Amino acid sequence: MKPFTALLGASAGTHAADQLALASLPLTASLVLGAGPDLIGGLVAAQSAAWLLVTLPAGAWADAMSRRRLLVLGLLLGLAGALAAIAAAVAGGVTLLGLAAFAAASGTVIYVLTAIALLPGLVAAADLPRANARLELARAVVSLAAPVVAGGLAQALSPTWGYGLAAAGAAIALAFILALPRGPAPVAPAARPSMAQAIGTGARFVWRHDLLRGISLCAVFWNFGFFALLAIWAPLALDALRLEPARLGLAQSGYGAGLVLGALAAPAVARHLPPRVVLLFGPAVSVGAAGLFLAALAAPASPDGGFAAAAAGHFLVGFGPMLWLVCQTTLRQLVTPAPLLGRVNATVQVAIYGVRPLGALTGGVVAAQAGLGAALGLVAAAFALSTLVIVLSPLGRLRALPRPVAA
Repeated sequence: MKPFTALLGASAGTHAADQLALASLPLTASLVLGAGPDLIGGLVAAQSAAWLLVTLPAGAWADAMSRRRLLVLGLLLGLAGALAAIAAAVAGGVTLLGLAAFAAASGTVIYVLTAIALLPGLVAAADLPRANARLELARAVVSLAAPVVAGGLAQALSPTWGYGLAAAGAAIALAFILALPRGPAPVAPAARPSMAQAIGTGARFVWRHDLLRGISLCAVFWNFGFFALLAIWAPLALDALRLEPARLGLAQSGYGAGLVLGALAAPAVARHLPPRVVLLFGPAVSVGAAGLFLAALAAPASPDGGFAAAAAGHFLVGFGPMLWLVCQTTLRQLVTPAPLLGRVNATVQVAIYGVRPLGALTGGVVAAQAGLGAALGLVAAAFALSTLVIVLSPLGRLRALPRPVAA
């Protein structure tokens, strides 16, 4: 099996496990444990906190240790977290469910960072946009299917069945990773910098680089808004829009459809449009999506109308940001020296995912205290700020992708 094929198969299994767990968590909390918006926000925050707490150490490990071994470790954590979530739901333990969600997400963190750092060594620089798009397409396909599957299982059986499928996805990914070659020997322990020094090197490189700094700031605002939206989605759909769990999942699958079409279109878009257009389009179209959710909330008399607006909003939040994601991932792989890829990716991923717990918590609290309309207004404002970052930074003037930087 070719190394990239193994990495692609493992990515599909890993993201299937992650997306099933992500879709099953609010449904389990709401339908099994009877949680409200604030508690659901807390559980989603626990799941996403791994991107804040584990990302920077994982990036340092990816530059110093065997990347194949790190991929195996991440998948074992994901498998253990999915099984623990089932036990937590059966026992009715909210705290255990949060810990299980954190463990599974930690495994995804380790896998994603290591895979991004590994990819430039598997394909030529000119093939990076297409390779990144194929990896993202694997994630997009399972993102499309996961909410539908999780919602259908929640209605027909129990939300915990989604966690069972997540465990199966992690096991399949593990089988693919074991087919990868072992690769070069890791850095000798005596030659490694301290964890603080390693993390600091990556953070300084990102902050001093105009393009990477702009990517990070844009991602901070966008991901704050996205996870605020995710935290309030179940109450919005079940209560305000009066959707059944299966239709909730179907509407949310519009996000996956947007990801799929965005990943399919990304290679052609990269060939025909300058990066500045792609990087601006992603956050800008998200502002329009927030407007669709607000319109659905303002006119909830027809469940069919609310379903259509919510599905369209999810589609836009998937399509535009997927184009942005492929473009910026390729961009940071090109401008980062190979020995720094793990740490630089980790620093950017903290910006992309580390703010998610704050967004989830804030979205849940605002919805509980001021209503769903105020929470959706917060989402729209965050997306607008992410767009403004692109307009004001050098990213908004980038006419072509740069050449690969020398080590």
